[in-house]
Amino acid sequence: MAEPLVHFQDATVIRNGRTALSGINLKIDAGESVAILGPNGSGKSSMVKVMAGDLRVYAGKGEVTIRGLRRWNLFELRSILGIVSNDLQTDCKGSTKGLDLVLSGYFGSYGSIPLEKVTQEMVEHSKSCLDMVEAGYLADRSFEEMSSGEMRRVMIARALVHEPQALLLDEPTTSLDMRASHEFLETVSSLARRGTAVILVTHYLEDIVPEIGRVVLLKNGKVFCDGRRDEVLSEKNISELFDMPVKLTGSNRVHATISIGEGED
Repeated sequence: MAEPLVHFQDATVIRNGRTALSGINLKIDAGESVAILGPNGSGKSSMVKVMAGDLRVYAGKGEVTIRGLRRWNLFELRSILGIVSNDLQTDCKGSTKGLDLVLSGYFGSYGSIPLEKVTQEMVEHSKSCLDMVEAGYLADRSFEEMSSGEMRRVMIARALVHEPQALLLDEPTTSLDMRASHEFLETVSSLARRGTAVILVTHYLEDIVPEIGRVVLLKNGKVFCDGRRDEVLSEKNISELFDMPVKLTGSNRVHATISIGEGED
């Protein structure tokens, strides 16, 4: 039997003296697209950092494995999970051209590339990755001249150079305006339709593209609910998750509105 892509087993994580994740049990199989939804402070960023190898579970309090590995380094991880986050984006050098930034993914850097080690195959594959996210026109544009949405798409292309088994997108639409957010999520949908598995971590219900079939709700460092999107994304669950009454609309792309004055005359 194949090892799960990601497996949290009774995992507890302590950050800055407080429990960020408590007894988490979560298994994500290869090829599965999953959304992890929760409010600020629910433990989402800690979960991402654990998967990225930046945090470890508390000693003696469960374990987390990536494809069966209990320990992994950057070079092992990047062919399993292609991570795209705001933290990584801020590490990029502003003057770096789009193509060079994608190429730098081969070397674990953020723009700096050893030219003597770059092959024509790497260049062609990097261009192909930019085309996959409809960002080929950004190959010669510097990072500092790109919009936030363009930066995100280039970062996805950078993650794709290793042909990872899944993309891990951490709060992908934060700081994007309405149009940029829509265009970015269309890119995510397109990748998912082509067979790229997506693990999307967000506090925005609207980020959950139709191609994601499973939703995990995270609250106070624990899994609050986990299952099929049509079962999990109910008004009752989302109201309890965010501690406020909400109304949900839409089918393929669910939207939430705050229900103010519910039950009042």
